[in-house]
Amino acid sequence: MRKVRDYDAELKALNDKARQLKARKVEQLGQIVAATGADALDAETLAGVLLEAVGSKDASAKEAWRARGAAFFQRRARKAAAAAQGDGASGTAQPGGDAAGGSGGTANG
Repeated sequence: MRKVRDYDAELKALNDKARQLKARKVEQLGQIVAATGADALDAETLAGVLLEAVGSKDASAKEAWRARGAAFFQRRARKAAAAAQGDGASGTAQPGGDAAGGSGGTANG
């Protein structure tokens, strides 16, 4: 005999997973804002900059922004790797204790 599927439970699990993913994305965006120093901007200015970027049709400008962002994340990854190799105790504390992790809560709220 076939096992009866509990569609309600499956749907609830999928909704919970979607909610978790959205919350993680919002947290990561807040961490990016803090890590780049954009949390020093007032909310209106930051929103204006983001709206300008989203509405931009200039492909070369978008590519330049993408390249600059990629370089930013590569620098951060190299710094974290260097810190991890330098001292075991500070290496584990540094990546989670940087501006992205420490100020992320204030950037979201």
